[in-house]
Amino acid sequence: MQDLIFRTIARQALYIIMAFSLFLMFRGHNLPGGGFIAGLGTAAAIVVQYLAFDLELVRRSLPVDYKYFIAAGLLLALGTGLGTALGNRLFMNHTFAYYHLPLIGEIELTTALLFDLGVYLVVIGATLTIIATIGEE
Repeated sequence: MQDLIFRTIARQALYIIMAFSLFLMFRGHNLPGGGFIAGLGTAAAIVVQYLAFDLELVRRSLPVDYKYFIAAGLLLALGTGLGTALGNRLFMNHTFAYYHLPLIGEIELTTALLFDLGVYLVVIGATLTIIATIGEE
């Protein structure tokens, strides 16, 4: 009975934690928060799934090697720094541009948000690689 209650709560908590994590991700690129804490939140949501369900069941529902997250995040973070350096600015200097999207309106896209996305992917990949390795043993 306790297992059924925990699984039901874990299933619902996944969506709540992921929504809060994405909120922190988009809030933090100029304010406290951002990629690191959002990555920890997302990793925590997936770890709760590992605790509630079988390790193989979670891997089948998310069939990705977490090491690819680390590589993609490092490339994205480094790419944002090099992109600004190639544009005759200092390495890792913050740049931004405004874009108009239909139905949404004008949005601002910053290199800091892209850097945070890289950090987000690195934290998810590293945390879940460690947890999955420990869980296999």
